[in-house]
Order: sequence, then C-alpha cells, then structure tokens
Amino acid sequence: MAARLSGGENRLVSLPLSRIRVIMKSSPEVSSINQDALFLTAKATELFVQYLATYSYKHGRGKEKSALTYSDLSHTAEECETFQFLADILPKKILASKYLKMLEKEKRDGEVGEDEDNDEEDKEDESVEEDIGS
Repeated sequence: MAARLSGGENRLVSLPLSRIRVIMKSSPEVSSINQDALFLTAKATELFVQYLATYSYKHGRGKEKSALTYSDLSHTAEECETFQFLADILPKKILASKYLKMLEKEKRDGEVGEDEDNDEEDKEDESVEEDIGS
C-alpha cells in the first residue's frame, strides 16, 4: 500500500500518520491500530477537510472572493446543517468590547430575573406568615 512508502516518495495522504496514530491511541477503547485503519482514517479526514473548505469557499460571504477566510468557515458551521457539530469549534469572531457588553447585559438580565424571583418568594413568605399569625 502506498501509505507505507518512505517519506521521500509520493504519498496518498498528506496528514502525518504518526500524529493520527497518537490521537487514535488517546482513546481508552483503542488498544492497537491496524495500518489500514490508520490510513483510512487519515484519508477520510483529508476528504472531510477538503469538503469543508470547498463548501465554505463556494458559499462564503467573506469580503475576499479569492480567498477562504475564518469567517467563511464559521459561517458554514453556523448555517449549514451538515456542519452544525462544528459550531462550538468554529465560533464567529466578535470584538472583545462586544463580548464584554454581552456579558454585562446577561449579568443585568440575570439580576433582574433574580430580583423578580426574590419578590415572589417574599410575597409567599408574607402570605405564610399571615396564615400562621391568624
């Protein structure tokens, strides 16, 4: 098989097989890895990355038409159902200032929600005290 050829010759896979082996071995369920399984995993990974890049390039909304950008990839992960599982890995980039404003807003909304909950609890406590007192 061509994957077993020495590094100087043309290879059928571009990804380093030794790194893929390390990643596969990091799983506790894996005790040994067949050379063919390693090759097929590498080839499948390459094909997946190629498909993701091609799809993102064709459907990208980036400013640069002749280049694939991170925003193209993150848009694909967010919008395409096939790539939804990558949304956490390829989040949309936002400015730190916008993120801080979002955090402040969430904190304020959380405090308002807690205040409303506390008001309801106070009312319940008052009604229980009235029942006990009468």
